[in-house]
Amino acid sequence: MTHCDPDWLDEGLVHLWRPYTQMKTAPRPLPTRATRGSRIVLADGRELVDGIASWWTAVHGYNHPALLDAAARQLSQMPHVMLGGLVHEQACRLAARLAAIAPGDLDYVFFSESGSVAVEVAMKMAVQYWRNLTGETRARFACFRGGYHGDTFATMSVCDPEEGMHALFADALPVQHVADLPTDEAAAARLETLLAAHDDIAAVIVEPLVQGAGGMRMHDAATLRRLRALCDAAGVLLIFDEIFTGFGRTGAMFAAEKAGVAPDVMTLGKALTGGVAPLAATVASRRVFEAFYDDDPGKALMHGPTYTGHALGCAVANASLDLFEREPRLAQVEALEKALRAALGPLAASPAVADVRVLGAVGAVETARPFDVEALRAWFIERGVFIRPLGQAIYLAPAYTIGAEDLAALARAVADAVERLEAAA
Repeated sequence: MTHCDPDWLDEGLVHLWRPYTQMKTAPRPLPTRATRGSRIVLADGRELVDGIASWWTAVHGYNHPALLDAAARQLSQMPHVMLGGLVHEQACRLAARLAAIAPGDLDYVFFSESGSVAVEVAMKMAVQYWRNLTGETRARFACFRGGYHGDTFATMSVCDPEEGMHALFADALPVQHVADLPTDEAAAARLETLLAAHDDIAAVIVEPLVQGAGGMRMHDAATLRRLRALCDAAGVLLIFDEIFTGFGRTGAMFAAEKAGVAPDVMTLGKALTGGVAPLAATVASRRVFEAFYDDDPGKALMHGPTYTGHALGCAVANASLDLFEREPRLAQVEALEKALRAALGPLAASPAVADVRVLGAVGAVETARPFDVEALRAWFIERGVFIRPLGQAIYLAPAYTIGAEDLAALARAVADAVERLEAAA
């Protein structure tokens, strides 16, 4: 089948520097003209069932009318105004709503434009917290193997140091304290020793329940409870990076709820606006906020993105929260989890599969051997699905609203990929 490219593609593509892409050798990207529901419409008219919701953002499906209407109303009124000396309704309403639904006393919301920046802000909060409170310089963090927290310099330093994505910058990054997740008592004891041995640690940072970009690696709620206890005993802050897990992905509004613990700082992004506009948030506890609340202007949080509290983004995020309130999103995630277990679980019997993991609206099939990721991505596209494996993990993280037929198409494609890998072994 011949696919004709639109006129704009060649003219613009030569100038467009794409993410995570070796521009000389990468496959030609797919020109796209529309989205709807759980489908991506290509310029040549083909439709792909999206198995990853545009990097896990479009939880309500694409083009939900409530989100588009909110964007249109805000766009006509005030797309953006700086928060330096000014404020607007959408940011105030969204901050109050996030504080109301966040676990524990996470009551203070700082807005930014991306998840990486939200984590940067959390890290800056943690360092400045200790300086404001005690005068100490605590400029290091404890983080975990398999973790991913962003692509900016500070966030790269708390990612898994062995991941190829960031290994290139190792010499330019601050050295952090990297540990194994405390998934058992032995690992917890090692982390306890690490925290006790280093008085330079400002905070521990973790992706709760699922390490997303690291390959959908999952751990249980007991791990998070151990982390909370260890941080309390050592007197360090605990940061939950819920940029992937927040807003229902694990089956609760926030992964923290499933563990019954609250961090000192939580980062949010991706699904915050349902995939319609860039927006992220760093939410701090009263304990953290009060270290900045002072007559001394030098104790103010020293951060201020140009588009912080972006009015258009905040309006869409408020509309997204409305959808969580009036539509059965968490029930849909529960149903998705059952469907993913039923569809992917039997694949564990294949010799090509090392593990099958499902939690909420995330399903991952870990293969027993490495495979050609780009070739498999292209094969999925020819099958009419958009699935992008990470390392040896073939995973699904679709919209919560995906229909049964589209979900079945995704599951069939994964099963057929496993059969293909088994035959090639």
